[in-house]
Amino acid sequence: MPAQRKAYHPPTLSDYLPPSGIHAEYIMGASGAQGFGCRHFYVAQIPCKVARSIIIAHHYSKRVVNNSYLHLGVFREGAFEGVLQFGYALNPARAGKVVADTAQGQYMELNRMWLSDDAPRNSESRAISYAIKYIKRVCPTVAWIQSFADERCGGLGVVYQAANFLYIGSHKTAFYVLDGEVYHKMLLDAHKKGGQRGIKLRAEIARAEKQILRQFRYIYFIKTDWKKRLRMPIQPYPKQG
Repeated sequence: MPAQRKAYHPPTLSDYLPPSGIHAEYIMGASGAQGFGCRHFYVAQIPCKVARSIIIAHHYSKRVVNNSYLHLGVFREGAFEGVLQFGYALNPARAGKVVADTAQGQYMELNRMWLSDDAPRNSESRAISYAIKYIKRVCPTVAWIQSFADERCGGLGVVYQAANFLYIGSHKTAFYVLDGEVYHKMLLDAHKKGGQRGIKLRAEIARAEKQILRQFRYIYFIKTDWKKRLRMPIQPYPKQG
């Protein structure tokens, strides 16, 4: 007998017909809602393998986050134009330090997002908005979503600002560049994790170039009454210059 689906996981990927109407609605498949949108623009579940291959090929990090468990494709006028991947945070145990009394399954992190340069302006924020509507329906225990804008991509999170996320500050994180690849500092301490990448970084740390970069944290409350649990002050959006 198959295991029961967790309330914070989406329905099993199943076949669906693309939306045909001009008004946004849920896209249904045999196992339940598969996406949200209209015929001109929608997000819908895609296979994990496909999402990961697109992120590796096109995302500035060239790395996937193994914690992701919701993989959405972005489609405009019938053409595939991007990927959003949601899942656990890099350090899930710290969720309660951001929003009080948060347990596993009550939050998600937007781990990776990439949209084609052909996508028109505001496509990213629209894709996020449709993804949130989908999550609200199929992952009913999820109360809030977190994401980061990384200084490596040259932005301050204007996409999240356009999507009405709350900005709760930035922090500096150490990264290491080794043989053209970028490594997070946590791999230096993850003696039982990090796989071959962690082993390589720890063995060759003397050759690595250390970079200190800022990461800008954004929060969106699906369940608005949870906003009072936020443990960090809401700050004005950062601006260039």
